[in-house]
Amino acid sequence: MSRTIHVLNGPNLDRLGKREPEIYGRTTLAEIEAICHAEAGNDTLVFRQTNWEGQMVEWIHEAIDTGAAGMVINPAGLSFRSIPLIDALRMFPNPIIELHISNIHRRDALHQHSLVSTVATAVIAGLGAHGYATAVRSLKEMLDQP
Repeated sequence: MSRTIHVLNGPNLDRLGKREPEIYGRTTLAEIEAICHAEAGNDTLVFRQTNWEGQMVEWIHEAIDTGAAGMVINPAGLSFRSIPLIDALRMFPNPIIELHISNIHRRDALHQHSLVSTVATAVIAGLGAHGYATAVRSLKEMLDQP
C-alpha cells in the first residue's frame, strides 16, 4: 500500500546550486527532488518549496488533512523564528524529520537554535544534499516499524 510522504522546503532553497555554494553545495533543488523521488520508491512523494511562511503552514495543514504518513521539512530560515510553523507542525500526528543541509550547530549564533527541533521526531544536519536521501529513507524505516 502506497503512503504519502511530504518533503517541504522553506525560503531561499529555490536558490540551491547558486546561493553560497561553500555552505550549501552546488546541487540544485530540482536534483534534490529527483533524489527524493528515487528514494521514495513505491510511496507517493509530495515535494514543494516556498519562500512564504503562510504557504508552508498551509501545506502542513494539507498534509494533516490528507493523512500524510510522514514529513521531511527543511524550514530554512523559518527554523529560527516561526511560531506559526511550530504550531502547525505540532498538529501533524506522524513522524517529522527536520533537515538542514549545513550543520546549523557550527554556524553563527543566529543559525544554531531551531525551534522546529522542539517538535521534530528526528533531526538531520550537515550532510549536504545527501541528507535528503537519508531523511526519506529514515522516514520510510520509521513508518515500517510496528
